[in-house]
Amino acid sequence: MFHGKGGYDWVTVYNMPIWLRNFTFNKIYDFYEKENEKAKGETNKQTLIGEDGKVKTPEFAQKAKGVKYK
Repeated sequence: MFHGKGGYDWVTVYNMPIWLRNFTFNKIYDFYEKENEKAKGETNKQTLIGEDGKVKTPEFAQKAKGVKYK
């Protein structure tokens, strides 16, 4: 249920024993920490779109010169 991004509903969590609730929370926390570490590793990729959502024109023109179309 969790990996489908559905999470747990309130009744299920409420009826869990405390030890199971803590265990589940820690596993979910570890999962998202690892996911965030992977995402940080992928930030070295370059993009031609700025943070404001606009295309960086000079960089785009330079990159486009090297592309050959069929």
